Amino acid sequence: MDLFLIRHTTPDIEEGICYGQKDIDLADSFPDELKKLGAKLPENYPDFPIHSSPLKRCRELAQQLAKQQVTTDSRLKELDFGAWEGRAWDDIDPEQLQPWMQNFVEVACPGGESYRQLYDRAVDWWQEVIQLEHKQVLVISHSGVIRCIISHILEVPLKNSFRLSIDYGSVTKVSGQQNRNIIHYINR
Repeated sequence: MDLFLIRHTTPDIEEGICYGQKDIDLADSFPDELKKLGAKLPENYPDFPIHSSPLKRCRELAQQLAKQQVTTDSRLKELDFGAWEGRAWDDIDPEQLQPWMQNFVEVACPGGESYRQLYDRAVDWWQEVIQLEHKQVLVISHSGVIRCIISHILEVPLKNSFRLSIDYGSVTKVSGQQNRNIIHYINR
């Protein structure tokens, strides 16, 4: 099965704001970004099943790409930043932020989750979806989820996954099978 992992397009939020599971709209640039994204996908992509994070910035993109009903799954949501959601990074107490910055893989945000928890739910979704009988699937999600799936396939330590650039509106193509997974390209 070929999976096209798509990061949502640009969100309508100021730079420097912590957001993960905060449900925000897409930026006014969405129509142009949608057109560019469509050019990166196979011609018959509207016929593919689509799986999406239920967050608005992914769901709206999925609905624009889909011919049929979109399957949403909470395991495809971005990292839960808990008490930090919607706050400026510069306004977060450095004493709270420092332990997480030093070990974001294992340390959970206050009231949120750790990167390992995000990884576990993303891989759980991955193991389930590759069992399906589809030839091609579009997956609309977030940079954290995409990095986790790539890390899983390549067996890369999670702390190194942030070395991967996953741009807004980018496409990463992977092939998933029960015992053999391949990455065709990242961040197109």
